[in-house]
Amino acid sequence: MKITQSAFAGTLESSDLQVRIYPNPARGIEISLDSSVEKQFGKAIHKLVCEVLVKMDVKSAILEIEDKGALDCVIKARVQAAVIRGADINDINWSQL
Repeated sequence: MKITQSAFAGTLESSDLQVRIYPNPARGIEISLDSSVEKQFGKAIHKLVCEVLVKMDVKSAILEIEDKGALDCVIKARVQAAVIRGADINDINWSQL
């Protein structure tokens, strides 16, 4: 998927995270993570985000993530929502996600 516009998903409430996504004019994936549990889970969060982006075929984007202790299922859902909004997709094939 090609990210064509900026978008976000999630909140800054406890046990949630906010994902902001932007088109990357320089190409490639850039992820910045600010997490209350970064020392313990930062690598795992980064890995999960990258897995979601690969599965959704996102090759170029800038992501800014503020995590407040979200579970993996929440991280995955928020990244998916931000990508879908950033790619301006209306028809979602849920079986591919």
